[in-house]
Amino acid sequence: MSERLMGILLLASAFACIVFLVGIVIVLIIEGVPIFSKIGITKILFGTQWYPTHEPPDFGALPLILGSIWVTVGAMIVAVPLGVGAAIYVSQITSARARDLIKPIIELLAGIPSVVYGFFGMALVSPLVQRVFNLPTGLTAFTGAIVLAIMSLPTVVSISEDALTSIPNSYKEASYALGATKWETIIRVLVPAASSGIFTAIILGISRAIGETMTVLMVAGNSAIIPTSFLQPVRTMTATIAAEMGEAPVGGDHYHALFAIAIVLFVMTLIFNIVADFISEKYKERMGKE
Repeated sequence: MSERLMGILLLASAFACIVFLVGIVIVLIIEGVPIFSKIGITKILFGTQWYPTHEPPDFGALPLILGSIWVTVGAMIVAVPLGVGAAIYVSQITSARARDLIKPIIELLAGIPSVVYGFFGMALVSPLVQRVFNLPTGLTAFTGAIVLAIMSLPTVVSISEDALTSIPNSYKEASYALGATKWETIIRVLVPAASSGIFTAIILGISRAIGETMTVLMVAGNSAIIPTSFLQPVRTMTATIAAEMGEAPVGGDHYHALFAIAIVLFVMTLIFNIVADFISEKYKERMGKE
């Protein structure tokens, strides 16, 4: 295959990705903006009641937005220390042979279908949470957070490990030359030097968690209330779209409201990815200057 043909195919692939993205954005705007115009963006974003089938209906998405934020924050509280700790161990402490074994195993978690994580949460995590906290149901934000944390681990571990591994050896050699121990070198030199890459991993982990649908639909309880505790059932934006899109009449207010929620989710995810990309570029520039 000639280089010219290869270039054309790659250009077509890149152009197709751009077309798909633009198409998604156009569909979201066409289907979601009408409800913003009819009800008002403030009532949708800050309304506290989500009863789309009542008469009159309520389209307050605040419980759904907060539900997504709660399970995502909970997932990061679990995933960040575990993921960064695992990345430090894999990149700096264990042997090369063990690293070649451990890292692929962790990354295999990313290939497991989300419905399998949902079954895992329903069969093992939910009953355990119910017994430990003596709750009427184990389908809570806490359960969703734990399962989402497990799902986010490959992203956090892999990118953090890459950031730590890419630090020049001169950093470690200089630290050892000053008399620092291995642990002091890791905590006071390597982790701060890789902080931009680690922060990027955390941001991408957040994007992974907040965009998950099937798992939170199965284990978070699906109760559209404003959460006041991690031990309450919650409903996320993604779960709402997945659960209600099939029953919403096409072209109705309920249908447009679900697209409006999708716009909110898209904007939140876009912001996370822009921040991650900005930090990643700063990290690359910083390492390139060393």
